[in-house]
Formats: sequence, C-alpha cells, structure tokens
Amino acid sequence: MSHRRLVLTGTCIGAVTAGLLVATTTTTPENAPRDAQALSAVQRPPDQAPAGGPAPVGGASAGRADPGDDEPGEEEDGLDLPDFGAFLGSGPEGVRRIEKLEKWLDGREPTVGHTYLPGDLWVNIEGKRRFLEPWAEWTREKDDRMFVLNVPMLERNEDDLPDEAVDHLLRAGARGHFDHHFRRLGERLVDLGVEETVVVLGWEMNGTTYTSRCAPNPEAWKTYWRNIVSAMRSVPGQDFEFDFAPARGEDAIAWTKCYPGDPYVDIIGMDSYDQPPGTSFREQVNQPYGLKKQVEFAREHDKEISYPEWGLFRDGDNPEYMRKMLEWIRRHDPEYHTITDYCPHGVMQCGTNPESSDVFRELMADVAELPDPFPTTPTGPEQEPDVPWWKPEPVEFCVDLGDWIQDLLDTEPLCFKFDGDLGL
Repeated sequence: MSHRRLVLTGTCIGAVTAGLLVATTTTTPENAPRDAQALSAVQRPPDQAPAGGPAPVGGASAGRADPGDDEPGEEEDGLDLPDFGAFLGSGPEGVRRIEKLEKWLDGREPTVGHTYLPGDLWVNIEGKRRFLEPWAEWTREKDDRMFVLNVPMLERNEDDLPDEAVDHLLRAGARGHFDHHFRRLGERLVDLGVEETVVVLGWEMNGTTYTSRCAPNPEAWKTYWRNIVSAMRSVPGQDFEFDFAPARGEDAIAWTKCYPGDPYVDIIGMDSYDQPPGTSFREQVNQPYGLKKQVEFAREHDKEISYPEWGLFRDGDNPEYMRKMLEWIRRHDPEYHTITDYCPHGVMQCGTNPESSDVFRELMADVAELPDPFPTTPTGPEQEPDVPWWKPEPVEFCVDLGDWIQDLLDTEPLCFKFDGDLGL
C-alpha cells in the first residue's frame, strides 16, 4: 500500500465584489515515504543479491493435502500458517530489514531469517563468524524463530565451470576431500547457538547455474551430499535439518535422479518463480517435476516440504500468480517459505510490482485477526486503521487576498495551520 501525498486546500470567499478564491498547496513531510518506487530496490542491488543466492531457472506435513492443481480446494480449520520470511539481503542489512517487513505487514512478524553463504572460496563456505553472527543473534532472540542457510557444495560456485571440471570436483567430493570444510561450518553454527539451522545444501542442483550442480555426475553428487550431511551431523550438539531444494521443472536433469536418500534429507524444497513467460500457475503445478510432483514425492518419502525461493519474474507484476502461489502454500502447509524480495521478484522492496504487493499484504498481513485466510466479504465491523508509522510535520500556509480586498475587509492575509491529523 503506497503512502499518498497530503493535499491541503484552503478556500476563501470575499464579499461586495466577492468571488471565490481558492489556494491549494501540496506538501510531503520530510520523514514520509515519497512513493512506492522511492522505497523499492533497483534491479538486483549489490547489497542484496547474494553471492550464490537466488538465480531462478527453468500439510503440517507434505501428505496433508492432495496436490491437486492450482485450485485452492478445502482449507483446514485454524490459522496455524507456515513459518515465513523473505530474502532481504545477505548480510547485516538483511537482518535489519526483517523489522521493516514486519511493519509493512501491519505487525505480522516474520519467523524465518534466510541468507546465503558466499560460494567464492572455501573459507567463506565454512561460514565466517562476522557474517553469521547477526543472523544467529536475531534467531536466538525468540524461540519460534528459524534460521535458513543456503550452503554451496563447491567453491567458485558461480564461475560457469564446464561440466568436465564439475565432474572432477564432484568425484573429489565423493571421496571425502572436502568434508572438513563442512565440519567447520557445523562447528561454527553450533558455537553461535544456531544448532537447529535449516541447511539448503546445493540448491537448484538440477539446473546449470551453479558449480554445485548434479547433471555432470549424479552418482558422485549424491555420494558427496551424503558425505557433507554426515560431516555436519558429526558435530556435537547439532540438530540440523537438510533441505533438498531443486528448481521447479526438469531443467538439465530430472531432480529425482539427484535425490541422495531419505536418511540424508529432512525437507523436500523447491525454488519456484513465475516463469517461463506466459506460463499459467496450473502449468507450473502440473509440468513434469513441477509443484505437484514435489508434494507427491515428499509424501512418498514422508518428508516436509518448503519453498526457500519463490517470487515474480518473467511476467512482471502478476497478482494472479501471487494469489495462486500463496493459496498453494496455505493449502500444502510447508515447513517454511521465504519470498525473494528484490526486483524483479519481490514485493516490499520492488516498486515495479504494486498489484502483486497488494495481494501479498492482503493475504499475509496480520493473519491472526482474520477469520479465514482468504476472506471475500467482511465478517465483522471495519477495524480502525493503524496509526501510520510516519508522522507528518505541521504545515502552515497563507492566502494572499490582494491589497484592495484586505483594505476593504480590514484584514491580514488568511493563514491556516495543518497539524497532520486527518481525523481518521
């Protein structure tokens, strides 16, 4: 919801040769947002696009609802909606923006903090303390908070290495050459008090974007995944969950061919953006290895589901997609979901998607007060609007009536003062 500029109007009626005199002034308080675009992020801002972060391609448990298609179907009773958050930036700025998101959602508190380890060097994949500490502090503040961490499986994760080089690295990983890096990461997470971290390991492995991809050698990739999980689980005090999160669709390889086995996976995730262009939500559900397949596969393997990355993309501002995706999430009750909130995918920080942003706020804001997750008609008296989080500064303006009218009426210029209270 954008904040409209205040328009103040003063009217004065003169007598004798009287006419109607109108003076209008428009002002925007210095501490008020100018408009939605001014608040939005530019395309993939450097401080938000993660090193190794989102690069979209191609029930309380997963078995609670039939996958169906894009129709919402019957809703379950109650308002116990999934844990949610947003990717708001990789570093400390991402932590700071969580409070801003809560205000934007009229007080509904995000419970998931989500970031990505840089995938450039092993020393960063091991998780530098100064990078992880702000996220750990935020997570520890409340018991119901969840920390979701995307972890690359290989360094040089976005260096566009050829398949032959990736195959060589996956074979080395399968032989245990890189296990110590992940053991150090596990130790650091436990030391920081986030021993229950959800680790999204080697995400979008069915694509071609990352060095951590599966297609060059699926068998080595699966063995390497199992080695990483075993190394991190060997750390005393850990209680990590491991999220297997392909990109929606088949892409370079069917993601089921990369599945490393039930003992090494806790959650079946999926990264799902609104693409390719012109694709309906029904097609996103029913395409080979799409949303429906994810839910079915998770049910077969008795796993939770998640949506670590989702958002708008090729079709721009698409409120129908936004509504359908949130209804899908509400119906299938993933363990968590985190929208990617920068342009072109996001809502709060992307002013180019105003209609989708309105839908997101409508369905997500302050759900505890709603009798139904998707109300179509009011069910009670209208609520008084919240006091805006910004306070307009008092504004004074005067209407100059002209010398001859002021002499005739024996008056000074008429002045008005507006204190910012619209009386709402």
